[in-house]
Amino acid sequence: MMNKAAKIYVAGHKGLVGSALVRALQARGYHNLILRTHKELDLTEQQAVRQFFAAEQPEYVFLAAAKVGGIEANRTQPARFIHENLAIQTNVIHESWKHNVKKLLFLGSSCIYPRDCPQPIREEYLLTGLLESTNEAYAMAKIAGIKMCEAYNRQYGTVYMSVMPTNLYGPGDNYDLQNSHVLPALIRKFHEALPDKPVTVWGSGMPRREFLHSDDMAEACVFLMEQCDEPRMVNIGTGADLTIHELACLVQSIVGHKGKIVWDHAKPDGTPQKLLDVSQLHALGWSHRISLREGIAKVYEELDKTKPF
Repeated sequence: MMNKAAKIYVAGHKGLVGSALVRALQARGYHNLILRTHKELDLTEQQAVRQFFAAEQPEYVFLAAAKVGGIEANRTQPARFIHENLAIQTNVIHESWKHNVKKLLFLGSSCIYPRDCPQPIREEYLLTGLLESTNEAYAMAKIAGIKMCEAYNRQYGTVYMSVMPTNLYGPGDNYDLQNSHVLPALIRKFHEALPDKPVTVWGSGMPRREFLHSDDMAEACVFLMEQCDEPRMVNIGTGADLTIHELACLVQSIVGHKGKIVWDHAKPDGTPQKLLDVSQLHALGWSHRISLREGIAKVYEELDKTKPF
């Protein structure tokens, strides 16, 4: 168990993942959290990160800071995705080792797995096939982070874990239609089309996706940091998926939209299916609590309807 007074650094605490980690840690009684905004600390700057670790000396690190985005952002900004993520990971992981951090948890992504992976996807399927081309740069950066954690564990005896969350949604999500992921984009599109204007959705609607509320993800991460004393790579998800068509219909019903859904087949679908095998996480004693309908309804209810986006 982590000491409740331990100094815990949450990198990226303003984002969807980081803010959920802060909520989960505070709910469990951890009160000595170290938090820095991007303006206060640019994690791509090696010297700034070195000075931060030297001054703060955190005991535990949750590495949730990352450059993230949907299909269009990944397709049009591959250099930015690979450069920023490699820089952030390299700086934080290396300085964690230099300053004797007890445990580190690195947030990866389910997109690290091959495009045509057997389903459900087990952790050992990493690097067994070609990646999805639309997010290859981001995936390669995340794979490098996983392998960096493994290398430091092997050479220096550190306890650096990597977790692979499935598609996440929750409070503080990104609703920018040019850069967001599919679920927040759908929420925005259906809300802005109320009550019955047509809504255009990218692709065929046939790909299957798995979704996890960010609060569930954060609970799983804190659970692993508290319970696991050996480095490991763990999938975090629900173990269930649905088609994008089914997701669109679900979001439409929750928002209360009554219009037509138009599918833009000229837009890319991405990976056909990404369903994680979560048997390792279940065996450790953790499973998700928030159903997809409940989670989307809660997120939509919490939006400020006067200025939601």
